[in-house]
Amino acid sequence: MSDPTVTQTAQRYDSTTIWLHWLTAALVLILWLLGTNIDWFTRGDPRVLARSTHIALGSLLALLLCWRIVWRATRGRRLRAAELGRLHAAATLVHLALYGLVVCVVVLGIANVWVRGDNIFNLFAVPAFDPGNRALRGRVEDLHAQFADALLILALFHSAAGAWHYLRRDGVLARMGVGH
Repeated sequence: MSDPTVTQTAQRYDSTTIWLHWLTAALVLILWLLGTNIDWFTRGDPRVLARSTHIALGSLLALLLCWRIVWRATRGRRLRAAELGRLHAAATLVHLALYGLVVCVVVLGIANVWVRGDNIFNLFAVPAFDPGNRALRGRVEDLHAQFADALLILALFHSAAGAWHYLRRDGVLARMGVGH
């Protein structure tokens, strides 16, 4: 029995799904680059600006992720499976893991801001949850970074799979707006 929400004729995802995918990918990369380099910024206003930008873009990623999940569940176009058998299972697992890791990174980012008590663009400060607890602060910061690293590694693997499909010219990457 086939899923009535899956289109049997469309060759591409709808434009909203495609844009949400690429915006998410761009934000994940930008956030990872900025997050791993925040300590290179001079203490004071430059670092506050860098961290505040990271937090603002992370908040945008959280909103985008919510929109993406709601869109996918309600209005996003669903296509037939591009692969069968183990490749389909692997692709499904990778996509679920990507969503799960983005959720974890965003939640840990929110926790990180709350535990740290960050100054946001010198406009307001988020009160620290437990200001004297350096161990908690370090642990949450480390977890956020470790999950972000795992997300980037899996996203790179996902990109490599996309490149493989592109080289095969099998049309899978075209579903997301790349190629023919």
